[in-house]
Amino acid sequence: MQEFDVVIIGGGPIGIACGLEAKKQGISYIIIEKGTIVNSLFNYPVNMQFFSSSEKLEIDGIPFISKEAKPKRNEALEYYRRIVTSNQLNIHLFEKVLDTEKQEDSFLVKTDKGEYVAKNVVLATGFYDLPNTINVPGEDLPKVSHYYNDPHFYASQKLAVIGASNSAIDAALECWRKGAEVTLIIRGPEVGPRVKYWVRPDIINRIEEGSIKAFYNSTVQEIRPNEIIIETPDGQITLDNDFVLALTGYRPNFAFLEKLGIALSDDSKRLPKYDPETMETNVDGLFLAGVICGGMETHKWFIENSRIHAPIIMTAIKHKLELAAQKAE
Repeated sequence: MQEFDVVIIGGGPIGIACGLEAKKQGISYIIIEKGTIVNSLFNYPVNMQFFSSSEKLEIDGIPFISKEAKPKRNEALEYYRRIVTSNQLNIHLFEKVLDTEKQEDSFLVKTDKGEYVAKNVVLATGFYDLPNTINVPGEDLPKVSHYYNDPHFYASQKLAVIGASNSAIDAALECWRKGAEVTLIIRGPEVGPRVKYWVRPDIINRIEEGSIKAFYNSTVQEIRPNEIIIETPDGQITLDNDFVLALTGYRPNFAFLEKLGIALSDDSKRLPKYDPETMETNVDGLFLAGVICGGMETHKWFIENSRIHAPIIMTAIKHKLELAAQKAE
């Protein structure tokens, strides 16, 4: 059984940043990622463009050069992959963490490929794996997806897109441009205010000219094999439908956090408890990094403002290790 000063769960940009910082500070570490390098980014839409500029996506001061000011998915994959390989980071890919148990002064991390003992654990798992379901009949039909990849798939199809955020609006525009008949179903009164500033006018113009149909203040009541039922301010309507993209956001794995003993706020935000000075949770030796810190406020933390978590965490862990060594003398 291998032993480390820290096990980092999650191989996204912030998990990688934590690995780089651990290596820099002489802390023994391993990154465990259930998928590929930056798995969440890999599963982003193929044409996705970041809201952030390339320099704000940089980690550890390593330059990120992109063709445009705001890089695209393929450029980000290249950037983070090269960081992992050129720095020879100790990362185990396609290895899923099954359980993490707190023992006296260490953790036992069990995966589908082995077991590890660590004095500290960093959770950098993000939130992209668990979609917010809409909980209506028919949501489990094969034609329904909570993830969007390539607009070509929906060419010449009647497509309903549920949501008003960046992911939903990007999908609606891309699929319409590839020949889909797109209907937007938006729970609120308008397109989301946080939609990328260069995209928002585009979708509003397409709606106003009638190219994309939008139902505001509306919700899906039922999804059927060939149609969808929507509750609108003007009453219930039924539309012919081939596919549904329910892009209603994602959430952290709160059950996993609670199992580890991390305290969550009682309100709808489900904010995990941690010390912002060290990023250590109420569980001694257990740290949070990245977007998982925001609970249900998934718009609060991004790569650009959470990359600072890596040096904060590793400095705190280094201090803990030094104190433990002094006590042992």
